[in-house]
Amino acid sequence: MITEFTLGNETIKIVNDTDSESPRNWCNLSKMIFFGRHNHLGDKHNINLPDYDSRDSFKIDGAEKISKELDCAVVIPVNLYQHSGTSISTSNGYPFNCRWDSGTIGFVVVTKKDIRENWGIKNVTKKYIKMANDIAVSEVDTLNNWISGEVYGFEVTDENGDHIDSCYGFYGDNLSTNGISEHIEDKWYEGLEIKS
Repeated sequence: MITEFTLGNETIKIVNDTDSESPRNWCNLSKMIFFGRHNHLGDKHNINLPDYDSRDSFKIDGAEKISKELDCAVVIPVNLYQHSGTSISTSNGYPFNCRWDSGTIGFVVVTKKDIRENWGIKNVTKKYIKMANDIAVSEVDTLNNWISGEVYGFEVTDENGDHIDSCYGFYGDNLSTNGISEHIEDKWYEGLEIKS
């Protein structure tokens, strides 16, 4: 996918960043504990869960076991949808509840210890649990951008095609929230949008 926009003698292209790194290599608040053939998408762990006879029992009993084992403040099931592509979400809605092409692959968790260290606090209150929950969901969304190939960059060239500017590593397809707009002069950003 390439989106191109010309203004005067300069051209800007929004391009897919095909050399982006997994956001799990960054400094994250959450831990993503995935199982089965998609466990490589999350973080390394040594947690073993028994086989469950249903998706619901995996979500409930698995979450409870992980919560106790790691002393978690936040445990959210992560669902995967795989059909001509792969995506993950904390959503339970379509298509992440599709009977044939989706399933729960694990959990995104934030431990009480991580909350204490991140905010420099002693007591883990509802306020910090809510903030940690929001960050955990956001980190799943960012990982989904990477898994889905929704990582972008921009390239600016002159009328001869010579390089003027470029930058890569913008996760998500919304120019106003993924950071591209902050790197592009206002004259470029007006009217730009990523189209699939």
